[in-house]
Amino acid sequence: MLRSLDIRDMLIIDRLELDFQPGLNVLTGETGAGKSILLDSLGFVLGWRGRAELVRAGARQGEVTAVFELPPGHPARDVLDEAGLDVSDELILRRVNTAEGRKTAFVNDRRTSGDILRRLSDVLVELHGQQDDRGLLNARGHRALLDDFAGAAEALAATRAAWREQAAARKRLAEAEAALAEIREEEDFLRHAVAELDALDPQPGEEAELDQRRRLMQAAGRIREDIAKAHQALGYDGAEGLISNALRWLEGAMDQAEGRLDAPVGALERALNALGEAEQGVADTLEAMDIDPAELERVEERLFAIRALARKHGQMPDELGSYAETLRGQLEALDGGAADLKELAAAVEAAEAGYDRAAAALTELRQAAAARLDAAMAEELAPLKMDRAVFETKIGAAEPGPDGRDAVAFTVATNPGAPAGPLNKIASGGELSRFLLALKVCLTGTDSGLTLIFDEIDRGVGGATADAVGRRLAALADQGQVLVVTHSPQVAARGRHHWQVAKQVSDGATLSRVVPLVGDGRVDEIARMLAGDTITEEARGAARALLAG
Repeated sequence: MLRSLDIRDMLIIDRLELDFQPGLNVLTGETGAGKSILLDSLGFVLGWRGRAELVRAGARQGEVTAVFELPPGHPARDVLDEAGLDVSDELILRRVNTAEGRKTAFVNDRRTSGDILRRLSDVLVELHGQQDDRGLLNARGHRALLDDFAGAAEALAATRAAWREQAAARKRLAEAEAALAEIREEEDFLRHAVAELDALDPQPGEEAELDQRRRLMQAAGRIREDIAKAHQALGYDGAEGLISNALRWLEGAMDQAEGRLDAPVGALERALNALGEAEQGVADTLEAMDIDPAELERVEERLFAIRALARKHGQMPDELGSYAETLRGQLEALDGGAADLKELAAAVEAAEAGYDRAAAALTELRQAAAARLDAAMAEELAPLKMDRAVFETKIGAAEPGPDGRDAVAFTVATNPGAPAGPLNKIASGGELSRFLLALKVCLTGTDSGLTLIFDEIDRGVGGATADAVGRRLAALADQGQVLVVTHSPQVAARGRHHWQVAKQVSDGATLSRVVPLVGDGRVDEIARMLAGDTITEEARGAARALLAG
């Protein structure tokens, strides 16, 4: 609910504070008094696109502040939360316009964008008038309005879920078909590569092992001669023989040396044992270096084959085995691709059937709701003196989408036998106002938490018809808050709260003032609306009769 509107230095308003109430709030005044400025100012703070020049002449900047009450569950809370703005029971919107045209917006004293204001306005306020292109006259929103009237949230959610599943199934099939086509283009390569890799069968770590063996075998030819010389020098014809002879000679002399040779003999025995171990190790090395040239050739051929295959496929030698598995998996996918595509195609068919069922159920729900809405509109139009007019909700085919495959349009025929057409192209000004009001009455249960604004929606009607309009507006206001700008005394008399908008000249400047009316002041204003500038007692009596209702 709109609780207050504070306007400073906008057009011909220097300072204005309005406190609105629940129920029907009416604003009256002579033409040009500034009633439209109030709506322009409210639209400005809500981010609507309107007049370019709004700042009062001579002022540095204009500013509008609007305060709304947000009951629990109000959809504006979701908008605030999504935008990362503070959420509370009170929402304060403020927007400033400098004389140079710069605009700055605030939500609960935090700077924000005009887009956030407009998103909030969609769930805070709904404007209806003869130039209404945001609400009921916007054919693009008729399907959503019918869905709300039908209570189709569950069916709509099911249709959207079925649409997403259908899209996902089609995407999976398309991706599988594309992947299979890509693999088929490389089938010859894959089969040749897998056969080549399987034939070589390289093992992890094999390349490094072969390289080490090759280097040892190549080195063996160069160092074997020196190792052989060393083996000969260590053998019996060399160091071993000399030490053995020295040990034999010393042992023969030990008995007469009185123990002096015991230690040298022991050392030589140990040296002889160590020399034997060294000689055996050298001998083993010589045996290991007894290289077969054919074996070296075989090692080199396999090593070079592994490295060449790795370069060919852009892989590390140790990764050739896992690379072969990858290629083998692609071949298996190719071989089993036809079966997979068949399963995916069946899934697409099932998803499409699911969407068809959900969309058909939604269409049926909309058709039933359309019949109820048309009947409700017929009942509403009769008291508004439009009993000969025909309102029809037309449901046609549309391109399938997440919201079904129906196009919805509200059409009217103002006279029997006349062709039906869009509301704003068939109805005259006064008829259009009444059509909009009747439609709003029928759809009002769907507008949770909205402040409804009617801008001279009673234009072109009077007498009993204007009284019927006033009664319908009052009925709407009983369920929330309605603001109406009106020139009709019958409508004004139905208001629970009444403000008069008037112009006055102060210090040579024309300013707009808004005065709350009660008691005799309200009687005089309605009498003025009935009689004109000269208010008679008869007019006051008629005004009192209207107020008594």
